[in-house]
Amino acid sequence: MALSHSPPFSRSSFSISTSTKTKTKTQNPTLSPSSFRTTPAPPLPIHVPRVVPFLSDGFVGSLKPTPSPKPYVRRDTCLVVPPPRGRKPLAVVKFLGGAFVGAVPEVTYGHLMELLAREGYLVISVPYNVTFNHEMAARQVYERFHACFDGLLESGLPDASISPLEISGLPLYSVGHSNGALLQLLVGSYFDEKLPQANAIVSFNNKPATEAVPYFEQLGPFMSQVLPVVESIPVYSMATSASESTLKALMDTAGSVIQEIDKEAFLSLTKFADQLPSVFNQVREGTSEFKPTPPENREFFKKSYCVPCTLLVKFSIDAIDESDTIEEVLRPRVESFGGKIEKITLSGNHLTPCFQDLKWPVGPLYTPADALAQSLKSLSLNETRVLSRTITDWFKSLEIDS
Repeated sequence: MALSHSPPFSRSSFSISTSTKTKTKTQNPTLSPSSFRTTPAPPLPIHVPRVVPFLSDGFVGSLKPTPSPKPYVRRDTCLVVPPPRGRKPLAVVKFLGGAFVGAVPEVTYGHLMELLAREGYLVISVPYNVTFNHEMAARQVYERFHACFDGLLESGLPDASISPLEISGLPLYSVGHSNGALLQLLVGSYFDEKLPQANAIVSFNNKPATEAVPYFEQLGPFMSQVLPVVESIPVYSMATSASESTLKALMDTAGSVIQEIDKEAFLSLTKFADQLPSVFNQVREGTSEFKPTPPENREFFKKSYCVPCTLLVKFSIDAIDESDTIEEVLRPRVESFGGKIEKITLSGNHLTPCFQDLKWPVGPLYTPADALAQSLKSLSLNETRVLSRTITDWFKSLEIDS
């Protein structure tokens, strides 16, 4: 509160006694209570930032940090992650993620794709939805990738200052994780043109439906009863029909750091939510196994796989990895036409390719929980970096050999 004084209250109203060195106030006969008045000042504006608490004791972080630009560009149905600006790409890398998570690679594989791009590669990720028909998925991925790639050959990537001439003639490689690794092998077997010169197969697995989905045989009758309920629940309804403002409000409440909704990313998230009902529908309609079946795929690979160079990557902790099995299938075929196949085991697990470089804010008090979380994050990110470096070093070794 501010004080304002009336004009009769002047400097002469005060005197200082030098002998006692104390300040005394002499009475002014003209000064009355009414001449000394106060007026309330407007309240000072106080900015209270909206915050979300983190694990550290007493720490709160702002919801609106400076947003970083997106590292990818959308082209047709694909995401393109270019190398650092001003650097000519060494090669084009087609990227396929795993089941479900492969539908939104910008969310689930963003860090790994950026690491590949920083090494000088132009990464083209092909999102796809889960289906029991792997043949259809492989053909769809092939067509979507080449539609995007042909567009880049024609117009380049102006957003990253990459001309069509800089893309034309580049080697084509491919990286696939989990179910994406299976689709890579299928593409390399169904087609005999426009194929990558090399495949990096990460955490390959192609188990029968009864093993991939526990109690699969009982799901068919169950889904025919449950699916109508699933489609009617509010959460599913929100996921498929929520407005952008609703989604933004939900993310804001959850402590999201995005300031503006990427409309295309919003559509991707909606498609991600649509996958489960789609799979449930296939089960309800009588689907009982993947098409082709895993044994049919293995026989097909033995006769038709024709990608010259293949790197199999498995992790030290991965109960569903089948790299050893697929190596036995592919090696005779690859060596029969003079190609080469290698296998390597890295530290990590089946989710290592999906780890993201999320910021872990630390408050004034550094707690044991902070230490543990940062240690685990550091270890996981290091394993992802080793994976990226292993793949890119292998690609570069092929360029030297050629």
